[in-house]
Amino acid sequence: MNNTNSSHTSSTAPNSSPQPDISPRRQAKETGRSFLFLITFLVLLSAFGSFVNDMYLPTLPAMQRAFHCSVSTVQLGLTFGMIGLGLGQLTFGPISDKYGRKPILIGSLALFCVASVVCVYSPTIHFFLICRLFQGIGASGGYFLARTIPADLYDGRQLAKVMALIGAINGFAPASAPVLGGLVAKSLGWQGIFWILFGFSSLLLIMTPRFKESLSKDNRYKGRLIDAFKEYKLLLANRRFMTHVMLKGSALGILFAYISAAPFIFQNHFHYTALQFGLFMGVNALFVAGGSTLALKFRPLKRASFAGSLLVLASIVALTIVLWSGKDFWLMEILFAPMLLGLGMNFTVGNTLAMNEGRANAGGASAVIGLIGYIFGAVVAPLVGLDNVLRSTAVTLLILSFLLLLFATLSRRLPADLQN
Repeated sequence: MNNTNSSHTSSTAPNSSPQPDISPRRQAKETGRSFLFLITFLVLLSAFGSFVNDMYLPTLPAMQRAFHCSVSTVQLGLTFGMIGLGLGQLTFGPISDKYGRKPILIGSLALFCVASVVCVYSPTIHFFLICRLFQGIGASGGYFLARTIPADLYDGRQLAKVMALIGAINGFAPASAPVLGGLVAKSLGWQGIFWILFGFSSLLLIMTPRFKESLSKDNRYKGRLIDAFKEYKLLLANRRFMTHVMLKGSALGILFAYISAAPFIFQNHFHYTALQFGLFMGVNALFVAGGSTLALKFRPLKRASFAGSLLVLASIVALTIVLWSGKDFWLMEILFAPMLLGLGMNFTVGNTLAMNEGRANAGGASAVIGLIGYIFGAVVAPLVGLDNVLRSTAVTLLILSFLLLLFATLSRRLPADLQN
């Protein structure tokens, strides 16, 4: 009996299917590769939205000459891009909650690729503006999904870690994009910017098939698509969610005010070259990234927001005095560092806690966060250019810093999320 079993075992064993290698080491290696790909993909998606508008800022004078139009008309390209980004997020958010993230990502990136190429061959400024609208709509998919996908996959401290990376890019990309755009435009002209954007979007489109759908069918919106859009009303009525959305928005408002005013302050007032300006902006952007990471040291996470807001307020109060005098460049530059560090802390907190509150409708929640950020940006950008740019920037930053502290205080009074 024993011999028979032994013989049977020995005769069948060589013919049995080999077992897959599922050793802990290999599993850890595969998990590490998947996580690295996901983070790289999300970082590129987060940068994507900023590059759409900010990268071609240095080319506006050249485009004005090329299209034989006024300054205000060519600046409408920025406006139409922002409108497209806002409309796209509001439209795609609920659709992605119902049908998943990947179809929206593929469709929006494909639209962006086509719109970028058509922009290059626009015969008139008015045709170009329509192309910019569609380009903004196409860019919106990747931009809001960079916040949505992490909320599908993670929560608590792990979500905060991923959002810290997103927050760092949210601060770094808007500052670095004009610098890169200036370098590209110098060699390839304004059309070169749109070819670079086409290449960027094509790269993301090529990477997308490897991205695994983050929203399972069980977690998708089960009602009619039209009803999914009604979830915006619930999100806007959610006090915790909107507190953190406004926290992120006011922090972005300060960043947009700084970015909008910096070229005029650095180059026109203090007479630094465009290259020197780019170097200063690049170094300063590192403090945003540092603040985004520093926020993870706080428990609960929302404490980072209050500490960061106090740091921002103190820095801006001192900056107001320096900017009002308009004489000490290096003191101004030194004070930008703690301001940007504090903003980075608030980016991590705002993104994480807002998406944590809105995770049941993560697509719509991310769309609201993006839209509020653009509203802040659209309002503050012209304010810093009123009359004397140094003084108008000082006043704008000061008002926004008090607003940031207000929402940080409101967030602090909310019950702490046990996972954060």
